[in-house]
Amino acid sequence: MSTSATIAAPAISTEHLTRRFGDLVAVQDVNLRVAPGQFFGFLGPNGAGKSTTIKMLTGLLAPSSGRMQILGIELTQDSVAVKRQIGVVPEGMALFGRLTGSEYLNFVGRMYGLDRVTAAKRTAELLDFMQLVDQPKALVTDYSHGMQKKLALAAAVIHGPKILFLDEPFEGVDAIASNTLKSMLQNMISRGATIFLTSHVLEIVERLCSHVAIIHRGQLVAQGSLEELRAGVEAQAAAALTAAGAPHEIDAPAPAPGAKLTLEQIFLRIVGGTRRTDQELSWLG
Repeated sequence: MSTSATIAAPAISTEHLTRRFGDLVAVQDVNLRVAPGQFFGFLGPNGAGKSTTIKMLTGLLAPSSGRMQILGIELTQDSVAVKRQIGVVPEGMALFGRLTGSEYLNFVGRMYGLDRVTAAKRTAELLDFMQLVDQPKALVTDYSHGMQKKLALAAAVIHGPKILFLDEPFEGVDAIASNTLKSMLQNMISRGATIFLTSHVLEIVERLCSHVAIIHRGQLVAQGSLEELRAGVEAQAAAALTAAGAPHEIDAPAPAPGAKLTLEQIFLRIVGGTRRTDQELSWLG
């Protein structure tokens, strides 16, 4: 394979990716393309299929049908080769609670094939970077939720992955830690890594991500750069507002005159975030 072909190949590619749980189709015919070096946001309402998709892309869940390639490797054919080159912060983190932070990171580093010296060095650097050195003998189970999030992220990057999958990495993390994590992720992008992020905090996604895909009820309903999504929504804005039938229904708050649509406004318009303006809770009137 030529160098130019390798560079042009997507970091993440799926074809008709589908996952069923009995009669429930959680993910249906998803065709994703994520270029190398992109900070990619994967959005959707609760239950839309985001976590199921990430579990399939990281080899934690087998698809019912469809194909997946990570870094040009067919995931179902050589999952070990893929897992050596990716890092994952899953929704539930799945940490080993009876180890200290240092023991856990050293263990993860060794599992990824790092020698003892390198694993120990990177463990020390990560604990310092994540501000987790104050309680060296504390067990992971005694960490706060935010500390566990930082440890999970440290474990996901200790081997220098080419692709990092993040499922709600900023949930429960304070502003100082959040700023530290954002800085680290931006540095990874500048060095050529690819980041695949899911988050309900759309302001963070808008600030960090260059490209976005939106999944709704298991199906991919939008994919492209933020500007492409914005242009598509703005081109239909007048018709959408007319069809909304105000004052009874609204799709999303309109931007101020001359202002660009925010990612939140784009998201609500694409997934049909409608509600009736006359709806209310009787006891809160």
